[in-house]
Amino acid sequence: MGREGDHDRYLRDLARPGALTAGLNWYRANRSPEAELRPARPFPPVYAPTLGIWGAGDKALLEEGMAASGKYVKGPWRYERIEDAGHWLPLDAPDEVNKLLLGFLGTERPAHQERRPRRRL
Repeated sequence: MGREGDHDRYLRDLARPGALTAGLNWYRANRSPEAELRPARPFPPVYAPTLGIWGAGDKALLEEGMAASGKYVKGPWRYERIEDAGHWLPLDAPDEVNKLLLGFLGTERPAHQERRPRRRL
């Protein structure tokens, strides 16, 4: 996906001295090849309210993976799909992403959210 001219801009940006190496190092630092060979560690569930957003044109991540992320969330979980966006959601659909985030962080609540009384300090 992306907008007209994005690819040219990315190529110009990555052509700057050190920019491509810096961009690749971000991915290198995330997960080492050795980590892919080790058995997976069990991670604790996420108890915080969580919003998963996936772009229908994403060529890097599959929708099934994002949609199934809810099984790791014990708090309120909400999944949204944006049709006209790819991997870089804030670039491809900034208005829709902002609307989803503001709603999620503001007053909207998932229908299945458990209401717990607040503790007074």
